[in-house]
Amino acid sequence: MSASARASMWRDLIRKPFFWGIVAIVALLALNVLKDPTYLAISINPNNGNLVGNLIDILRQAAPIMMIAIGMSLVIATGGIDLSVGSLMAVAGAVSMEFLAAANDSGSVGVALAAVGLALLVTAILGAVNGILVAYVGLQPFIATLVLMLAGRGIAKVITGGQNTAASSDPFRWIANGFVIGIPVVFLLAVVIVLVVAWVVRRSALGLMIEAIGINPKASRMAGIKPKGLLLTTYVLSGILAGIAGVMSVGSVMTVDISRTGYQLELDAILAVVIGGASLAGGKFSLSGAFVGALLIATLDKTVLFLGVSSSATPAFKAIVIVAICLLQSERVRSWFQRRKKAQTPSPRVEIMKEAAA
Repeated sequence: MSASARASMWRDLIRKPFFWGIVAIVALLALNVLKDPTYLAISINPNNGNLVGNLIDILRQAAPIMMIAIGMSLVIATGGIDLSVGSLMAVAGAVSMEFLAAANDSGSVGVALAAVGLALLVTAILGAVNGILVAYVGLQPFIATLVLMLAGRGIAKVITGGQNTAASSDPFRWIANGFVIGIPVVFLLAVVIVLVVAWVVRRSALGLMIEAIGINPKASRMAGIKPKGLLLTTYVLSGILAGIAGVMSVGSVMTVDISRTGYQLELDAILAVVIGGASLAGGKFSLSGAFVGALLIATLDKTVLFLGVSSSATPAFKAIVIVAICLLQSERVRSWFQRRKKAQTPSPRVEIMKEAAA
């Protein structure tokens, strides 16, 4: 490969928004390594043969964020937003824990699958409520999903009677805490779901139709696309993915905390989508970018804890990192730095004139 081809490939890579997300992940890991040189070490647990280490913890923590980020990507691509995903996680956790607590044989695989299915059914219905309010009633997505964001935790409290419900089920716990070939099941499950969604939206016309709705709903309708049905589908899918994230979250501790499960994770999902290069105006999304964004959010959260950043300073620390990444992603900012660099670098002709004058 010639030097010009490598330079062109490098320039194309830099223009991809998720590239800077990867750079940020590497930088955060390097910062942690400076504090503890063994931070990236991965060992094998002699008791069960599973991999253990900080990187494994990051992968496990990133899985729920990936789920809601993928759903949020599709919703944002239509020009909308879903603020209810965190509350839907709490609802999914409440439904599954209550079902398992009331089941006679909570340790069976069938009961665990039934708990998961019931949780996803409920969140799908609530996602459909969002879709109906946006597509058929005509409410603004921000307002429609804000209503369910506030009401969702109330629904979860009604389901659990206002208490934090705990249950016992080894098959259900395995979803969040199990391992396959040493890798966390929850992360493998998240990767499979991301690949399936990506294959469906990119190998069919679904992705193009979603982007078309986000760019111009009227023009897409004139082109034969039915935006109402697609809007409903995206919000239902967002609800289902939020339900999966809720199952992953409560499965690790087998307890649903109504006030904490999924708390403010809708903000992390939006950040992951933006870091991945999606446009909040709609019409553009990147599932691979959202995947990288979710990994970055999980790495950032782990770094905050590892460095001992106080809880009061944590939002400011995260904001600084996110703003820096967004600035690096900006073509205008990079062009500004390039112009300044060229302005400060004297041209060869000027150097020759200076040498001749001397």
